[in-house]
Amino acid sequence: MANNLGARIRVVNNNNDTALDAVRTFWNEHVDDWKVARSEPGSAEFFREIEDYRFEKLHYLPRLVNYAGYAGQSVLDVGCGVGNDTSRFARGGARVTGIDLAPRSIELAMRNFQQRGLAGAFHVMDGERLTFPDDHFDLVYCHTVLQFTPHPDRMLAEIHRVLKPGKHAIIMTINRHSWMQAIQKIAKVDIDYLDAPVFRRSTIAEFRRMLRMFSSVRIVAERFPVKTKIHRGLKGALFNHAFVGTFNLLPRALVRRTGHHLLAFCDKRTAAGAERRDPDEH
Repeated sequence: MANNLGARIRVVNNNNDTALDAVRTFWNEHVDDWKVARSEPGSAEFFREIEDYRFEKLHYLPRLVNYAGYAGQSVLDVGCGVGNDTSRFARGGARVTGIDLAPRSIELAMRNFQQRGLAGAFHVMDGERLTFPDDHFDLVYCHTVLQFTPHPDRMLAEIHRVLKPGKHAIIMTINRHSWMQAIQKIAKVDIDYLDAPVFRRSTIAEFRRMLRMFSSVRIVAERFPVKTKIHRGLKGALFNHAFVGTFNLLPRALVRRTGHHLLAFCDKRTAAGAERRDPDEH
């Protein structure tokens, strides 16, 4: 596939916002800080290592997200990071755009696509103030981002605005009542990026209220225990050999609502549906 990436990084909408500046600085310093990676950041092997790790840990994603189902359609990845999820949409034939607040993220995402021979457009852009026109994308994808932004309601409003009527968004956040939150409090196990300037957790009910601008929302609790490759010592051994196996023997229906990730599938009302909307509906 031909590569149409620009030769330089374009910074869009660089507003003066102290909270956003702190988030940008944090991710510039940490986006390539993957403990599981052994290769040089930006190398082809580095991207393979972290992609393998991500989708081993988040094995629910290929089951729930049809990355190959958007061929010929426009997909926006809000907070694309190094572009590993974005690349899966691109490999499926989608016309992808990735945006991220951190220039280092966009630099790595562009390099990732160049090495894979994939086409995509990338911009340094604030997800709370997107510069795209209304009703522009067939899919908006936002995974592992919403919990880190200072004003999540603004980001959700922007996602809804740029999404075409009748299309859908896939949005993820952290579950306040997850098994991982519980084990972090009890056993003091580290959670990735807990030290970020913003780290927000939401209940299922709170997340649903945040998504009220969409015409329909389906929320799935996912991300259940898998063996850690990061934690060592007694805690790591107990987690891998006792907790993971025991937890996953429990009936999934019993623990379903404790999934660490809340993944929302959201539909935007069609133009015809908007015209038929009851004037008292909010």
